[in-house]
Amino acid sequence: MTTRLRIALDAMGGDHAPDMVVAGADLARERCPNVDFLFVGDETRINALLERHPALKLISTVKHTPDFVAMDAKPSVALRAGRNSSMRLAIDAVAAGDAACVVSAGNTGALMAIAKFVLKTLPGIDRPAIASILPTQRGELVMLDLGANLECDADNLLQFAVMGTVFSRTVLGLLNPTIGLLNVGSEEQKGHEQIREAAAALRATPLAPYFHGFIEGNDLALGTVDVVVTDGFTGNVALKTAEGTAKLYAEFLKRTFKSSLLAKLGYVLASGAFNKLRQRMDPRRYNGAMFLGLRGICVKSHGGTDAVGFSNAIAVAANMANHGFNEKIRDQLAVLQAALNAAAATDPVKDVGATGSETAVQ
Repeated sequence: MTTRLRIALDAMGGDHAPDMVVAGADLARERCPNVDFLFVGDETRINALLERHPALKLISTVKHTPDFVAMDAKPSVALRAGRNSSMRLAIDAVAAGDAACVVSAGNTGALMAIAKFVLKTLPGIDRPAIASILPTQRGELVMLDLGANLECDADNLLQFAVMGTVFSRTVLGLLNPTIGLLNVGSEEQKGHEQIREAAAALRATPLAPYFHGFIEGNDLALGTVDVVVTDGFTGNVALKTAEGTAKLYAEFLKRTFKSSLLAKLGYVLASGAFNKLRQRMDPRRYNGAMFLGLRGICVKSHGGTDAVGFSNAIAVAANMANHGFNEKIRDQLAVLQAALNAAAATDPVKDVGATGSETAVQ
């Protein structure tokens, strides 16, 4: 028999919760037949919604709490005062082993703060990173960090590369994903000291054959590499710029096809092609930012998404849990540490971490 997977859902997180959360779970139920759900939030509202989805109700449990984290709450306040919030209790369920993973469309900063405090980081990971999937000309890539760590040293970037590689293999199904460090140029001498140290460290690890080197912003859309590694400040700016550019071109297209009767006719004739484009670029397909490096699987859905987008975030969490994502990170870190130890043994002048710290991979 297939093992049932239980996913904890912050039912009160998001702009359209809990309606969107319940409807999204019902869509995910069809895509992920081995999943059960733990809804955490206002049981009166959740139970009323579950009555509309009898098949979902059969595989669902509700944990009541009247409290929730507001979308504009400060992370520090949510961490201190939100111990009985739907977000906190959903994360607690993962820490206690009552759920395999947690999905929330709530406050991003609060979710990261609470998840890091409750779940802790994996051995060998100094800081968790926010990762997301982005469309490219070649397919899809994963980029991290997208805002959890505004400043990163070489060890952090090396750990991000490991986590991004494991994610790409596990979720995107790529056997040997290529890795790039986002930089201000592709030349060896470009960039700050930390990113140059990270490049040198990557070349001394088993990931070296798959390390492309430095990439620039235009390489994201081209799909030059499969895993893009950067600090949270740069990654967040790049992500928001890409989202804004996509919206800009969508608006330009809309205005162009409304500009004349002939343009409107052209749109009608090309509507099939534009529907395919709309589906390819639909942000709901890529909904679900992953908090990588924690001792439990935590996925952040966009706060303003609908049921389709939320179901995709659930599917990402289920995929990571079903394929033993965290266990694979531990295995890859062990392989990486062995390689660093071997390199240090042949050159005793170098530190074990190859980046100035023995804590790179423990």
